[in-house]
Amino acid sequence: MEERLIKGQLDFTEDTLDSLCKNAVELINYSRSVVLKEVNLLQLMTYFTLGKWIVEVQQDGENRAQYGKKVLKTLSETLHKEFGKGFSVETLTNMRKFFLTYKERIPEPVVTKFVSEKSQPLVTKFENELPFHLSWSHYLILMRIENSEERNFYERQALKEGWGKRELQRQYGSSLYERLLIGKDKDKIFASSHKGQIIEKPEDIVKDPYVLEFLGLDEKSDFSETELETNLIDHLQEFLLELGTGFTFVARQKRFTFEEEHFRVDLVFYNRLLQCFVLFDLKTEKLKHQDLGQMQMYVNYYDRYEKQDFENPTVGILMCRDKSNAMVELTLPENSNIYASRYQLYLPDKKLLQEKLKEWMEEETGGAC
Repeated sequence: MEERLIKGQLDFTEDTLDSLCKNAVELINYSRSVVLKEVNLLQLMTYFTLGKWIVEVQQDGENRAQYGKKVLKTLSETLHKEFGKGFSVETLTNMRKFFLTYKERIPEPVVTKFVSEKSQPLVTKFENELPFHLSWSHYLILMRIENSEERNFYERQALKEGWGKRELQRQYGSSLYERLLIGKDKDKIFASSHKGQIIEKPEDIVKDPYVLEFLGLDEKSDFSETELETNLIDHLQEFLLELGTGFTFVARQKRFTFEEEHFRVDLVFYNRLLQCFVLFDLKTEKLKHQDLGQMQMYVNYYDRYEKQDFENPTVGILMCRDKSNAMVELTLPENSNIYASRYQLYLPDKKLLQEKLKEWMEEETGGAC
């Protein structure tokens, strides 16, 4: 009896201590996240306000071009003497651009309140949603994007996916916005600027083309499907970034046996948003109709023997150097959940994709764009 009592007290003490440690970790993580958010927002609001003041002073100049340069030069010299590096003419120019780009996002009274009530925590000044969530480095990239819809898309997507500066730069450079939206209806195009990439059905996760510039392979060189696969696995982090939202890696050369014959799926992923397996078959030549039939068998096998009852039908994607859209459409049954996409080993021509996207939008809106 005494032993059980002592053991019970010991268990209670250990449970309490575990709870204390867990709660302490959670509290400190929460506090640090709030501090980081406050510091980041404070920096951005400071830059936004300085940009606003620069614009207002420059607009008062009679000879605006010459006076505008003087404003930036004088302010830069003053701040440099007071604070040292960090306030070059280029940086002040970016602050000015920051205000002009996002001036509709923060009402005038909020800016006035920010300047006058310096002691109040900044996050409490915004009752609904903070005006800025990303870092200054992110906004330096975003401000280069002239199209506001496209700029909003990348901002939303960077926030959803937790992209750092490098990931954001890469996705913009690979023309993710255009590649995702070409061929989509106008509602999805417009919605993407407010919500980022929208994943509702299998075709939403498919890109054409996939951009694999991170592999460092020469477009004109010959390489085998095994070499391509190995390079993708060696650059799995970059490949997952290219695949997009919700993907997790499952297996390479996944083997299954059917009627004593062995088959292997090149790459198997799972998409947690669609709750389904996504199979990839790699082709280094132009796609053939036999390739589509093989993928159909892979998808059927996974649906019948791997998929759980709560999961959605398997998706198959054939990545190839070239394809005939007519042949693909004729070979595959409707709603087959199988897609053929090209891949390329270099960054796409952004201007060309922008023109194609504009054509799609004009078609969808009857030429109103």
